[in-house]
Amino acid sequence: MEQVAFYGFSALAIGSALFILLTRNLMYAAFGLFLALLGVAALYVLAGADFLAITQLLVYVGGILVLLIFGIMLTRPAGERPDASQPNRVVVVNDRRFWGLLLSVLLFCLFSFTILAGNFALVGDTLISRSTIRTLGVELMTSHLLPFEIAGVLLLVALVGAAYLAVNRNPSA
Repeated sequence: MEQVAFYGFSALAIGSALFILLTRNLMYAAFGLFLALLGVAALYVLAGADFLAITQLLVYVGGILVLLIFGIMLTRPAGERPDASQPNRVVVVNDRRFWGLLLSVLLFCLFSFTILAGNFALVGDTLISRSTIRTLGVELMTSHLLPFEIAGVLLLVALVGAAYLAVNRNPSA
């Protein structure tokens, strides 16, 4: 069952990454990045790296991706006036698809050869890993509560400041 989950989450991450490369709509690419980051976080959970999975979800999915989507939604192409009948859509021109595909195939072949040529062997006893989520939660909400709250307020102030700066204050434009 664990192998099925591993291959499923790997397929999700790789398929989402390919979708990001091949789509022209920037908003769809951001949602593809969301799925790719979730797939990687699930792979971290399967590998027993709870802290990395939580960090992946909090920092990348919860912070960076929201900021990226926020920036995309506030961006208009130069010279375009806002129109209520047109959807908010940012389209990118991909002129270098062939070279990008060629480079990615070459890197995939290089990495595959490196992995297959390696002689990986487990040495020593197998460790039984236990989840560290409870310990992280208790530490975050007791001894590290003040820095956690300060970081949250700082991020909120930055988001409100970005929204204030992004508002068009010239109604005649």
